[in-house]
Amino acid sequence: MKDNEIRQSVRERYAEAAGKKTSCCGSGAGLNWANQQLANSFSKQIGYSEDDLQSVPDGANLGLGCGNPVALASLKEGEVVLDLGSGPGFDCFLAANKVGKSGKVIGVDMTPEMLEKARDNGAKGNYDNVEFRLGEIENLPVADKSIDAIISNCVINLSPDKERVFAEAYRVLKPRGRLMVSDMVLLENLPENIRQSARAYSHCIAGASLKDNYLKMIEKAGFKDVKIVGQISLPEDFGADDPIVQSLINDPALSAGWDKLRRILLSIKVHATK
Repeated sequence: MKDNEIRQSVRERYAEAAGKKTSCCGSGAGLNWANQQLANSFSKQIGYSEDDLQSVPDGANLGLGCGNPVALASLKEGEVVLDLGSGPGFDCFLAANKVGKSGKVIGVDMTPEMLEKARDNGAKGNYDNVEFRLGEIENLPVADKSIDAIISNCVINLSPDKERVFAEAYRVLKPRGRLMVSDMVLLENLPENIRQSARAYSHCIAGASLKDNYLKMIEKAGFKDVKIVGQISLPEDFGADDPIVQSLINDPALSAGWDKLRRILLSIKVHATK
């Protein structure tokens, strides 16, 4: 697939998710995303607390992530935080609660429908310290050395140029700034038929990198102290009740690789410093 085809597929998938509570990432682990309660239940499984879920506006959590980067980002009052691929704003609002009125949170997303939803959510919650910007995470609309901490939740795997994403993250961070991301990675290479599937790519699967390569890309950008601080394997019933995952599993062109996929796909949390 060409880069522009990948971006278009991802943009269309997330535009759909902005209007419907359907999962974008493969970490859905058997949930029916039409139900907000189930989305919240899954969010608890990947590190969000009940307080987190209750502290953000209704509609901010669509269950699109694969971890909780805010919990491990050690955010402090007055800091400036950047969320790569901010979606409907869930992690931005959690970060805003941590940095307070003297701090600021910037969310960047390439999907206009998601930005509209995030801005509506921000207005509902009176989040004056959160700003959402249209842009691609490979070309951040953010000034050099202006950010204290970067977070991202199951988004970098969707980029066709991950090295560029980490280089941009390094550019905008202040000296000693922190990177804290949750993402999907692989223990082995994907079967070719899954790797070439646009649907599998937009579902946070086909774009996943090998775990070691993912860490090396972060180091290549200049980051220090790159380390995995948590990881989760897919459960055996992965996708059992998720209609999007099931559509992939039941596709004759893709189904042969799914047993292997369950064994090699991981959700990891990575921390690094500039």
